Amino acid sequence: MNAFEGLGLNENLVKAVTDLGFDTPTPIQLKAIPILLSGTTDFVGLAQTGTGKTAAFGLPLLQLVEAEKKYPQALIVCPTRELCLQICNDLQEYKKYARNIIAEPVYGGASIVMQMRALKKGVHIVVATPGRLIDMIERKAIDLQKVKYVVLDEADEMLNMGFRDDIDFVLKNTVNRESIWLFSATMPAEVRAISKNFMHHPQEITIGKKNTANVNIDHQYFITPAQSRFETLKRLVDFNPGIYGIIFTRTKADAQEITERLVKQGYDIEALHGDLTQQQRDKVMQRFREKSIQLLIATDVAARGIDVEGITHVINFELPDDMEVYTHRSGRTARAGKSGICISICHSREVFKIRQLEKMVNAQFHRLDIPSGKDVCRKQFFYFMERLINADTSNGDYETYLPDLQKKFANISKEEVLKRVAALEFHQFLKYYENADDLNARSDFREKRFDNTNGRNVHEKREKIFFRNDTGYTRLFINVGIKDGFYKASFLQFILDESDLKKEVVGKIDLREMNSWVEIDKTVAGKMIKSIDGKKYNGRLVRMNEADGGFKKTSGERRRIVNRQ
Repeated sequence: MNAFEGLGLNENLVKAVTDLGFDTPTPIQLKAIPILLSGTTDFVGLAQTGTGKTAAFGLPLLQLVEAEKKYPQALIVCPTRELCLQICNDLQEYKKYARNIIAEPVYGGASIVMQMRALKKGVHIVVATPGRLIDMIERKAIDLQKVKYVVLDEADEMLNMGFRDDIDFVLKNTVNRESIWLFSATMPAEVRAISKNFMHHPQEITIGKKNTANVNIDHQYFITPAQSRFETLKRLVDFNPGIYGIIFTRTKADAQEITERLVKQGYDIEALHGDLTQQQRDKVMQRFREKSIQLLIATDVAARGIDVEGITHVINFELPDDMEVYTHRSGRTARAGKSGICISICHSREVFKIRQLEKMVNAQFHRLDIPSGKDVCRKQFFYFMERLINADTSNGDYETYLPDLQKKFANISKEEVLKRVAALEFHQFLKYYENADDLNARSDFREKRFDNTNGRNVHEKREKIFFRNDTGYTRLFINVGIKDGFYKASFLQFILDESDLKKEVVGKIDLREMNSWVEIDKTVAGKMIKSIDGKKYNGRLVRMNEADGGFKKTSGERRRIVNRQ
């Protein structure tokens, strides 16, 4: 007996999920479906992505809509085109034995005329992104007056993307609805406000603790100097042969730059960011789903709504500014009950963020050492040998060539053949990692002594203290600050534009009212000073120098630098 039968679903839906290989509901499905089948209860479901939320609301909707009434009875609003199409594909599979029910996707980046024609023919369920849905309402191409059920999927994502006004508009225009079903991975204040303003005594179900990450995810972090972030990324990718994952960056410029650098080095990788056209996005996603590319580099906005099975790793090239975004990033892996790994590349100053994340997602993060060059080579070598041993030789007429092969290798031992195979496969790889640097941020140990209350028994506790690699950074003083109209992002952009340097060389920025301090990679500190010192900003002469109290040569003369710390 299929356990879905006990939830109250009709025979056709149970048969469809059985065909899909589902016989046991996930926790969110088990709790949500019986409630939603009533059709009259407002509902809030808090659960991570990949936990089966689409079936949790999709199956009840398919049972509740009336096939003979060909107008929109249910509206599903979701943040992105990708998720919109994914939900429609899932509904298509669930209604395998109820073909007379029509679900139509409505999203930007496709012909609005074609979508209007499809709606005019008659549909039962509309799955829409907020922007295109508003367009349809304003063009009077969709009538929301008869919509009974409104589903807000990935509600926190939609609010993060700035769709609050759109959601309010939609809910104000579905005046005859019988219920709102809100699904979200997290419960920020704005999501709670929607529940308070538009829902009537909603029944709330939480799977796991609020804002927690998937328990099947192994959270790992690696500490490296800022200037070694890219090399660390490359090494972690090399250390995980067979990786199929998403690398997250903060900006589209970073996504594009990293992609170009890795592609030049022979990696199967594509970028997904806001500068791509919809056609380009579709092409990239198709290649990724087909596993024609191993890695996808994406910004948070571009990756929202991505639902791809089998992702083994999520890599945070940098930790997100908004800690809740981490939950959504990590949720791209370990879907449908599978396990996955979420890796974060950090600077030593970001360890406090890791501690915040541990508390927020209620999970332990494991600090690991960045593999050495020899470790990477060893991992790649044994991965190749495993593939060699398990190679499928049944689909080729290899027997035809066997006599020639045996003749050719008659005087060469098996060991020699293996060495030559390894040399052909790994020569460049071994050469690259032969003298690889240690990319781990410098750390040290200090001994602390603790006295008990009577002062007699003294024991020592070994405490690991992380230090910034002090030999790698110089602290610079600059005589501009908040009063000049700067905030951190604009200040960073200013010094990078003037010096033509990358942001990886910049450490901590201490922005004050009248002046500022900035940490910079020692190897390029002179270039930055030379580029900025003496320039004018808004009519003011800009001064930059080392903030160490020492002496520095400028314009042919030595002058004392006052330590303004």
